[in-house]
Amino acid sequence: MSSAALTLDQDIWKPKYNPWLIAVVVSLAAFMEVLDTSIANVALPYIAGDLASSNDESTWVLTSYLVSNAIVLPISGWLAGTFGRKRFFMICLFLFTVSSLLCGVASSLGLLLFYRVLQGAGGGGLQPMAQAILADTFPPQQRGTAFALYGITAVVAPTIGPTLGGWITFNYSWRWIFFINLPVGLLTLLLVRRFVEDPPYLSRLKAAGIKLDYIGIALLTLGVGALQVLLDRGQEDDWFGSSFITTMAVIAVVCLVSLVIWEWFQKAPIIDVRLFKNFNFANANLTMFMLGFAYFSSLVMMPLFLQTLLGYTAQLAGFAISPGGLALLLSMPLVGVLTTKFQARYLIAFGWLYLAGMMLFSTVQMDLLISFNAAVWLRVGQVAGLGFLFVPTNLVAFVGISPDKNNAVAGLINFMRNIGSSVGTSFVTTMIARRSQYHQEILVNYTTPGNPNFQNSVSALAQHLARSGLGAQEAHNQAYARIYQLVQVQAATLAYVDTFKVLAVASAIMFLLAFTLKRNEPGGGADLAVG
Repeated sequence: MSSAALTLDQDIWKPKYNPWLIAVVVSLAAFMEVLDTSIANVALPYIAGDLASSNDESTWVLTSYLVSNAIVLPISGWLAGTFGRKRFFMICLFLFTVSSLLCGVASSLGLLLFYRVLQGAGGGGLQPMAQAILADTFPPQQRGTAFALYGITAVVAPTIGPTLGGWITFNYSWRWIFFINLPVGLLTLLLVRRFVEDPPYLSRLKAAGIKLDYIGIALLTLGVGALQVLLDRGQEDDWFGSSFITTMAVIAVVCLVSLVIWEWFQKAPIIDVRLFKNFNFANANLTMFMLGFAYFSSLVMMPLFLQTLLGYTAQLAGFAISPGGLALLLSMPLVGVLTTKFQARYLIAFGWLYLAGMMLFSTVQMDLLISFNAAVWLRVGQVAGLGFLFVPTNLVAFVGISPDKNNAVAGLINFMRNIGSSVGTSFVTTMIARRSQYHQEILVNYTTPGNPNFQNSVSALAQHLARSGLGAQEAHNQAYARIYQLVQVQAATLAYVDTFKVLAVASAIMFLLAFTLKRNEPGGGADLAVG
């Protein structure tokens, strides 16, 4: 069937039920899945203690989920074409819900990891299918508002996940962070069965039959799995100082490059890499990658700064960053309306410009005297403009793409955001560790015996400690130890400042690239690439 016929077919078809009812149902499924990517983070020490494993081993609870999730995301379009989108969506929902129950009753770490792999595989299809369903359910002029609803699930859920997970774990048990998925999953499954339907063109594509690409699946599994493991474990294992990480890097590069070459020449690829010939689509994927990178970088940094340098508890740090989710909740619908008034690329450019300014402002605000209220408002400011990136980027990714590619587009755009999130998290942990070492080397030069200011500080502090009851020698040793601790804290603070500067520069570069996106017709009935 030709692209023009598919577009006409899609224009004629309308869902039987209210599109907004369908949007709420599929967004609920996506919200549940995205929440699970972060809700288990703060529960790892409790899981390790309960299942008699080390803290290092417990981190695989996160890695196993992310690996299987990342493998399913890019092939979700192919799977939807194979099984039918509604059926595939329901299979994913069922698998995610059942595996959540199994995770909650797991009696050993090995079983928990196996069930998390199943949960990640089920969850991998929920986000892209929810987005593809929205793209088909709403006409182009309403997609921006619909994607705003979906955006709430994708960017608000990771914000509240750690706070909710900490509260549940502290007041009940870590097992309940998985059990809470059961009622939501079962309810959503029933609602999807009742209200969601596949448009006619999907039925015809499914009837055409699809060949199973074993080589493509193998290359994808090995490549993405190795990439996710090296990003998750890289800093902890000293990156390429570790033979394990080096091996993972080689496997990832070889398999992913081979995957692109192999899929390019397949008639029925599991990943439609030829979509990237469309410059606009490639640019939208880069934008979504960088959005995931910037969002998760700041999401990791803020609680880490508050806990490690200011002594906040995990719960208090969660309370400090949670209002950012509320800011997104309020801004997303506004951006959805703006997409009907302004070109998507201009909204994206504004979003990157705003983010660059906030990252630069953060370099001034991030110090050891920041108050709780100031930290809350800083986080609100950091994320308030993300809606200007998420909603229009999702919108512009579909510009000029035939409706039969909607599933593939949604799978790839979500995959890029998730990989960007993983890269951003690894970048933050590595940057802070390395820059802390650098600044500590610089600051230590000012703490030498030949520096009179340093000696005066040691003497004054030692005298103060001696008046508190310590012996002269012990007071002197304590003075040295405390000053060294202060040097470490100051070095770490400067490392956070450096990291925010890098994010500011990256955002400024993306601001310029935003103008190379194709223009869409805001509020128009057509969704074609123009000029």
